[in-house]
Amino acid sequence: MKCTVKLIWDSEANVWFTRTGDIPGLCLESESFDTLVEDVRAAAPEMLVLNCNYEGPVHLIFEAVRIEVETAMVS
Repeated sequence: MKCTVKLIWDSEANVWFTRTGDIPGLCLESESFDTLVEDVRAAAPEMLVLNCNYEGPVHLIFEAVRIEVETAMVS
């Protein structure tokens, strides 16, 4: 099974969080990108078993989005 997981940077909270429609119930966040990837790797198979009764190989596709908004000081 192929599952796409978006990792999105929240600049206000200073954390990465997950968004996916492929893995019901997967909702994770971390200050570290690498930690979040490892957390998804650990949690995804378990979530698929619990919420979809799927037991088999899982191919994770990660998409990362980081948008920085800077406000300019005008004097």
